[in-house]
Amino acid sequence: MAISALKQLESQSVFAQAELMDHEQVVFCHDKSLGLKAIIAIHNTVLGPAMGGTRMWHYADEASAVTDALRLSRGMTFKSAIAGLNIGGGKAVIIGDAKKIKNEALMRRFGRFVDSLGGRYWTAEDVNMTTQDMEWIHMETPYVTGIPESMGGSGDPSPVTAYGVYVGMKSAAKRVYGSDSLAGKKVVVQGVGNVGRYLVENLVKEGAKVFVTDINEVKVDQLVQKHGVTPIGMSDVYSFDMDIYAPCALGATLNDETIGQLNCAIVAGGANNQLADEELHGQMLVDRGILYAPDFLINGGGIVNVYYEHTGNYNRQKVMEQTERIYDTCQAVWDQAVTESIAPQASAMKLALQRINDIGKVKLPY
Repeated sequence: MAISALKQLESQSVFAQAELMDHEQVVFCHDKSLGLKAIIAIHNTVLGPAMGGTRMWHYADEASAVTDALRLSRGMTFKSAIAGLNIGGGKAVIIGDAKKIKNEALMRRFGRFVDSLGGRYWTAEDVNMTTQDMEWIHMETPYVTGIPESMGGSGDPSPVTAYGVYVGMKSAAKRVYGSDSLAGKKVVVQGVGNVGRYLVENLVKEGAKVFVTDINEVKVDQLVQKHGVTPIGMSDVYSFDMDIYAPCALGATLNDETIGQLNCAIVAGGANNQLADEELHGQMLVDRGILYAPDFLINGGGIVNVYYEHTGNYNRQKVMEQTERIYDTCQAVWDQAVTESIAPQASAMKLALQRINDIGKVKLPY
């Protein structure tokens, strides 16, 4: 949906949105004394309990937070399904400025709400959350992953997420250029938070020419000093002369206004819900001759990482091996897209839904 369509979606009731996106459950969590306002959205549990990170953001309004939770949780369903994991899709958002309201008490209170769902939802890290936050949440519930390695967890999943994006980007390069080498390729990384900064490290090691931008200038300066990357202005991102655009901040950066400005051959990034409208903007990229690596496919390394922690059988080697399969899955998605004359986003969703439908014939929702 376009940006205006997003606003229209936000204006609808929670039940209308949940029905439109096929959600099973939406939970509102509130504690006045701590200033906690959170939303847990469970999209689909056919493959197993819903799993997805908690994000903390200073939303413009509560309607925006609801829509974000719903869209993100839906994306997690497809992400886990196409990765071959036996978990469903869920997501949580906490409304507020993390720098002002986040503390141990608030995290532990949120953990109590997660616990009240009895395992239907497992949380993990997302935007503005850390392994310390997961440790606090874990004090109140076992249904949390991404806890520190010192506590027997898998730690921060961001490096694995970034590695999956890197693998997907190499697969896209193979498709477009005939070689998966990123050496010398001009890559713009928009957003250098937890995932973006690790992606930059992978790209620099391979010899890519990396350009970065972020609303947080301190993060940009740190990467410039550490890796010698080139900073660019946020307003220059879309029209910048680049080979690859890697959106790694918030979603909906691919929309009516930006796609026409893009000056690249590939879009491959770590952000969730990059397409403001999946159908419309997925096709617009095709029409412009830009290869799109579906976000929920290539940013799936993080969920693979915490899934293995969730099963109690964490093995770093297996996690990395499964994350590397993103390369071949991307090729399969693009092959199907060409054969059926559909956009890569539609192709990836078709593969994910096929697995959900097939498994749904042998088991009921969690």
